[in-house]
Amino acid sequence: MRIGPISLPNRLFVAPMAGVTDRPFRMLCRRLGAGYAVSEMVTSRRDLWDSLKTSRRADHAGEPGPIAVQIAGVDPAEMADAARYNIDRGAQIIDINMGCPAKKVCRRWAGSALMQDEPLALAIVSAVVAACAPQGVPVTLKMRSGWSAGQRNAVALARAAESAGVAMVTVHGRTREQGYSGAAEHDTVAAVKAALRIPVVANGDIASPQQAQDVLRRTGADAIMIGRAAQGRPWIFAEIAHYLAHGTLRPPPATRDVQRWLTEHLQDHYALYGERSGVRSARKHIAWAVHTLPGGAAFRMRMNLIEGAQEQLRALTDFFDALADRHPRLPLVVQEAALAA
Repeated sequence: MRIGPISLPNRLFVAPMAGVTDRPFRMLCRRLGAGYAVSEMVTSRRDLWDSLKTSRRADHAGEPGPIAVQIAGVDPAEMADAARYNIDRGAQIIDINMGCPAKKVCRRWAGSALMQDEPLALAIVSAVVAACAPQGVPVTLKMRSGWSAGQRNAVALARAAESAGVAMVTVHGRTREQGYSGAAEHDTVAAVKAALRIPVVANGDIASPQQAQDVLRRTGADAIMIGRAAQGRPWIFAEIAHYLAHGTLRPPPATRDVQRWLTEHLQDHYALYGERSGVRSARKHIAWAVHTLPGGAAFRMRMNLIEGAQEQLRALTDFFDALADRHPRLPLVVQEAALAA
């Protein structure tokens, strides 16, 4: 699997998710089998680059390559500047966001709203490609199948983006109108793959090894990208890799391994955000990890009252110590519930 001149170890990708795929989470997913991870979107607005949020998102200290940064905006010149800004801070791949369905993003005609204005979308693509070319940095594009059921223009836009120099296209099989509701369809992904020579990545409703294999077979996609299914279950990438290679499901992970992975993740999380902010923002990662486990609901309630990092870690240790005594591996019923979530 290659993106321009860059080789990747496999075709299992972590989707960019605002508030989720920060550096600690990307590194965790990479350690547990993902071959590639894209950052949270970084704004193209220069006046926000010095904000704490953007400075954290542009911090790649200790992160293994390739470092991929997603940028979002509506002005071609600003997007080109944002590409240069992030390249200066270590980005080796620049991804253009034309897939975010959030209202606050689409109100500004960014994200998936750009799919309604193809001339502007292509002007942005061309400007970013031109900005990245002197550095030898490939540009990728993430989009939806279209704005609405009656406006599925992913094939036309992907063809034009390829002609403009984009090195890879990812398609989430929902329209912006759907948001994250309903079921993703991958016929559009298959149509994009059939129309392009560059790699195409399938995204949307891939939450199990079987689903991953089915989507790859049905679409012919070069890779798959996983978002929500990795929340609280970052070992899904290793599970999928094993299934694609051997045709069998791996046993559930050892409970002690899950405890260690989550503890290491939280320590990295605190180091990036500081204790006060880190403890609060870590709650969602803990909640995702325990929500299908025995006693998980009650534990989440207690976790929301904890304000200190050491207390949070102690509570997590106590929870998993008790769980490991009863279940050396995560209970299979829990795994199945996670797949259905």
